[in-house]
Amino acid sequence: MGQQTAHSHSGSPSAPPLQHSRGPWTSASATAAELHTSTANGRNVLRPVHAPLTAWAGLTTSAALLTLLTSWEERLAAIRDECDHLSGALRQVATHLGEIDTTTGTSLKAVPVPIAATR
Repeated sequence: MGQQTAHSHSGSPSAPPLQHSRGPWTSASATAAELHTSTANGRNVLRPVHAPLTAWAGLTTSAALLTLLTSWEERLAAIRDECDHLSGALRQVATHLGEIDTTTGTSLKAVPVPIAATR
């Protein structure tokens, strides 16, 4: 059935995560979640990488670098938050539009359907 992705929104905290088919909405949700994670990781690395630059820069340059750093941190935070929101929203669309739970899909394929019933 192609690639699959697990989502923990199965209705019960104790229920195992549903394995959804990797349809377009589920795939988009997974991509948004990956972007959320990579953006958050990039933002977390930005300040420590920036610190050595200010150590050797002059006072004026240091202030300009800090302004630039702050601007990038704010932009990356906005992207991270938007990707987090999109991931959940796209996952809900997948559920509502019927990208199927693969276990259910496999079970349904195992049910014999008379040819007359499909016409």
